[in-house]
Amino acid sequence: MNAGLEVRTAKETHEGAGAVVRRLFPVAGLRHLDPLVLWDHFLIAPGSGFPDHPHRGFEGITYLLEGRMQHADNLGNCTTVASGGAQRFTAGRGIVHSEMPAGRGETRGIQLWVRLPRRLQASPPSYQQVDAEAFPLQRFAGGWVKTLVGEGSPLHLLSPVRYSDLGLEPGARHTAQPANGDNGVVYVVEGAVRVNGQALRAGQAALLAAGRADDAVTMEALDESRLLCCFAPPHGEPIVQRGPFVD
Repeated sequence: MNAGLEVRTAKETHEGAGAVVRRLFPVAGLRHLDPLVLWDHFLIAPGSGFPDHPHRGFEGITYLLEGRMQHADNLGNCTTVASGGAQRFTAGRGIVHSEMPAGRGETRGIQLWVRLPRRLQASPPSYQQVDAEAFPLQRFAGGWVKTLVGEGSPLHLLSPVRYSDLGLEPGARHTAQPANGDNGVVYVVEGAVRVNGQALRAGQAALLAAGRADDAVTMEALDESRLLCCFAPPHGEPIVQRGPFVD
């Protein structure tokens, strides 16, 4: 990966009990984008899902694009989030949870894992739910941006991540400014866009490696489009990932 943008296409795979995901990483040739260690665009049909399973060493955000998802864990939490809302779990030193669809239709969303720095990997596990209306939403000519993690958002991580949901009308433009040294992902959920002049369609992402402070990321919609943008400084530590465990 060079210092600019690299276009990647998510690969369809099967996870859990009958769930289908478009996985951006980890895949062959791209294990992680420090500190981001998993990016799945999931589709769960009724009767499928993710039954009880363990995790360690990271924080996960499940952001719902459509449907409803129930989270239950060994901490005693059992809650349901609807479209536009999110669930955050800090696995820390260890958690067991399940995520199962709670409606009759399909459930779609994005799951993102953010590795904890070594000094925080023994943190106690915790859970947080944020409903759709609690996230800050800013409208501008031709689009809107919703802050999932970052300034004004009630969803909190232990790592300094900026994560947003972006909607653009055809021809509209939006520019994001990564901080000095950030890694980042601009993922196309729906539609078609140009990211710094490179064309992307749904299921593709532009990856930013070690962006500089002056490396603005400009997104221009070719069709009505929806994107998720995530930027974070790397921890700069070796990452060992074994299925649901990240060290």
